[in-house]
Amino acid sequence: MSRAPERFPEKLVDKFGRTVDYVRISVTDRCDFRCVYCMDEEMEFLPRDRILTLEELELVGTAFAELGVTKIRLTGGEPLVRKDVITLIENLGTIQSLKELVITTNGSQLVKLALPLKNAGVKRINISLDSLNPKKFKELTRTGELKQVLDGIKAAKAANFEKIKINAVILKNRNDDEVKALVDFSADNDLDISFIEEMPLGVIGEHDRAEAYYSSDNIKADLEKHYTLIPTPETTAGPSKYFRVAETGARIGFISPHSHNFCDDCNRVRLTAEGRLLLCLGQEHSVDLRAVLRTYPGDINKLKSAIVDSMDIKPKGHDFDLSVQPLIFRHMSHTGG
Repeated sequence: MSRAPERFPEKLVDKFGRTVDYVRISVTDRCDFRCVYCMDEEMEFLPRDRILTLEELELVGTAFAELGVTKIRLTGGEPLVRKDVITLIENLGTIQSLKELVITTNGSQLVKLALPLKNAGVKRINISLDSLNPKKFKELTRTGELKQVLDGIKAAKAANFEKIKINAVILKNRNDDEVKALVDFSADNDLDISFIEEMPLGVIGEHDRAEAYYSSDNIKADLEKHYTLIPTPETTAGPSKYFRVAETGARIGFISPHSHNFCDDCNRVRLTAEGRLLLCLGQEHSVDLRAVLRTYPGDINKLKSAIVDSMDIKPKGHDFDLSVQPLIFRHMSHTGG
């Protein structure tokens, strides 16, 4: 007698009634930059055998898609330093039910990889750019070169992605004086931009996060000295709240985990490079999918069961407190940017 096929829900819903249709997959914890808000200057990266293989990452992406996820974002570390990552992207790009396959990058590899990314099926790309001042850019990234990223942005524009967005993390007394310049640069290049409040993940010695904190409200007030910002209901399925600049038509987003908590309508989960499914950016609720993948190699149903069960432990939200040392000791590079 044949065994009846396992039945799975058509979509992932947590115990608070939120539908999860977006997963961020970190393909590596490694990066060629050492951004001050993301990691320590001297980082210890994971050994290769603890990182999911490209085949395992593809199976995870397929499992999520079969459970109703329509958007996959690939992150790192810096995803484009992962060897043969284009092969993974090409394979994920064949999943018919995915509406969006997107990537977040620091831009360092785009001169050579922008066109392969586009051809592999990536429709939208986010590029980190925190400063337009070469000296300041070097200080914030420790190892990055501004020209390399600006050339990468040019390459991405030439590849003709559907949308390119700039991500900028703003720190008080470091780059808060550049918000207008970053908006002008984005508008001049027909790019969207999102400003991001620093996430208090991992212990860093470079600066005091409470002192460096610069809220979305501060940034918005700075910009309103020069522009009229009109709220818009537009969304990209992520946490950005968008405004249109009346004078230019440019779109500006604000990602505000501190000042405007977005947990109530959270629709996303994250997979770390070592296969831990994080149910919340600011909590440690998680499931070890690597253990499932390696105990039951190639068994997508076991994987889907673990993902469905994980919805029961997705917390209601996070509670970031900049006045104390972070309770989350994993760095942003380990979490997935």
